[in-house]
Amino acid sequence: MQAQITIRKATVIDMPSIYSLVRELAVFEKAENELHIDIPYYVKEFEKNTFSAIVAELENKVVGVCIYYMTYSTWKGRMLYLEDFVVKEGHRQHGIGQLLYDALLAEAKTLEAKLVKWQVLDWNTPAVKFYEKNNAIIEKEWWNCKVIL
Repeated sequence: MQAQITIRKATVIDMPSIYSLVRELAVFEKAENELHIDIPYYVKEFEKNTFSAIVAELENKVVGVCIYYMTYSTWKGRMLYLEDFVVKEGHRQHGIGQLLYDALLAEAKTLEAKLVKWQVLDWNTPAVKFYEKNNAIIEKEWWNCKVIL
């Protein structure tokens, strides 16, 4: 990839682009029907600091994002939770994901997090390989639980 990639903290202006990337991720995960919120909701929650994001920009277009928020581990302390990590399909395999991931870990250190945690689908082989390459610990003994309100 010849053009310069810019990695930066997201602003409210980025919410439509971030929403588009999340929709792309939902389609990839075969779960588009699970996406029940819209751009105005993203804007409202972003402005309330419910979540933060780091974006990758190429030629003034957002092509990747890490969406995260701070939480707490009673065993480890401050924890950054990576909610979504996606690079546009046509821009993968060019190092953008690595730049975003590195920026996320740097942000976690800045926020004095003791742990960064996320989920990955077991069938998403490219993502699993990426995380393994980056020395992530992939726990297989915990089951996800949720209640939809």
